[in-house]
Amino acid sequence: MDFLADENFPAPSVHRLREAGHVVSAIASEEPGISDERVLDRAVVESRVILTFDRDYGQLIFDAGLPPPPGVVYFRFVPAFLEEPAERLLDILEKTTLSILGNFTVVERDRLRKRTLPPPP
Repeated sequence: MDFLADENFPAPSVHRLREAGHVVSAIASEEPGISDERVLDRAVVESRVILTFDRDYGQLIFDAGLPPPPGVVYFRFVPAFLEEPAERLLDILEKTTLSILGNFTVVERDRLRKRTLPPPP
């Protein structure tokens, strides 16, 4: 799967996902400091799922009506170690029937929630 890791997504998790065979672009190393709107636009253009700890993407997509990417995975917990977000995502991809494509997925310590993304304009 192709991902776009937001600037707040830990580099060790980016590396872990790449080791698992996923294609991951990282804002922190490629375009640090760009706006959330630019990250969202890039994810749409490149057809990548956003990985983030920033809830603002929900506001941009659902409230402001900006075009959605193929998916957003919003991690809503403080990682105990820097690879934890990747390990949690890999577990979700391997062990659940929950599709992250077409959804805004919220990953918490004890549960997952999803909301269907609006169709692209």
